[in-house]
Amino acid sequence: MDLFSPLTVGALHLPNRVVMAPLTRMRSGAEGVPGDIVAEHYAQRAGLGMIITEGVYPSAESRAYPGQPGIVTEAQAEGWRAVADAVHAEGGRIVMQLMNGGRVSHTDITGTPRIVAPSAIAIQGEVHTPAGKTAFPVPHALTTDELAEVRDEFVAAATRAIDAGMDGVEVHSANGYLLHQFLSPVSNQRTDAYGGSPEARAKFVIEVTTAVADAVGAGRVGIRLSPAHNIQDVVETDDADVRATYEALVRGIAPLGLAYLSVLHAEPEGELVQALRADFAGTFIANSGFGRLTTKDEAVEFVAEGLADAVAVGRLAIANPDLVERWEGGHPENEPDPATFYGAGAEGYTDYPRLSA
Repeated sequence: MDLFSPLTVGALHLPNRVVMAPLTRMRSGAEGVPGDIVAEHYAQRAGLGMIITEGVYPSAESRAYPGQPGIVTEAQAEGWRAVADAVHAEGGRIVMQLMNGGRVSHTDITGTPRIVAPSAIAIQGEVHTPAGKTAFPVPHALTTDELAEVRDEFVAAATRAIDAGMDGVEVHSANGYLLHQFLSPVSNQRTDAYGGSPEARAKFVIEVTTAVADAVGAGRVGIRLSPAHNIQDVVETDDADVRATYEALVRGIAPLGLAYLSVLHAEPEGELVQALRADFAGTFIANSGFGRLTTKDEAVEFVAEGLADAVAVGRLAIANPDLVERWEGGHPENEPDPATFYGAGAEGYTDYPRLSA
């Protein structure tokens, strides 16, 4: 296998194996409607094998950040239709990441009476709201009946995304957000069928993913996991428990025939990640994590050595809209500017130079 060779990912056919990782960018305004600048940003990166969008909220209650886009209203869906059309016009493929932020939010962000989580346990620290920094609130612990409502919100969002022209969806079960919160015994202290054992903590993620796959077709659905990432107070430090939880999850979704499994982990080549890959028995996308830049050499090595079918790249995809052309041709890279990652305008978003410029 070669990083620049084609790959079939479920219903999608990729011209190369460099995937744009989902990246929080907060450029969609107070109403969560992706505009022309968002369409331009993603269309610029259509040369990547596949684009996975930033996390998109499936309900007002699930919004995690000011400026985050949604897929709830008709205006939001039409905004995403323009994004999909722009990417397709440039020959690209784009998958929408569906993300319920859970307790990683505040009512000043969601505009709702509450935020939600598996258990009524607040994150320690402060959240950035439109009114400034404040302590994370104690979330409402979802009832069993409410879990079905959250599941159905994911399904409705997936359907709207496909109807708007997206090539697929990714179920965000990583990075400390709601579905990931169910997986950790620290953030999930439920005593019902969705808490306690590793199998019980994996149950809701399996149910959501199954429902989404049933609605839009498994060949258009991926899932993202980040075992032992230990972010946003989703603590997973017991190696045996982590292994048992994620094995239960992956074995629970493996029969669905999903398009791909994407795992964010500092050691994609390690025993845990490779065991999960074997259990999944489908297309595997590696992401080496927040701790370091994913370099060309690393990406080439992962695919060449059979450690991954494709590699998700974050910061270098931000800074290099023509990243595949640069890597394949041995050209120098633009350096990403972290100071502009979360801005509101074009700077650091659509103004990185291309080789042709």
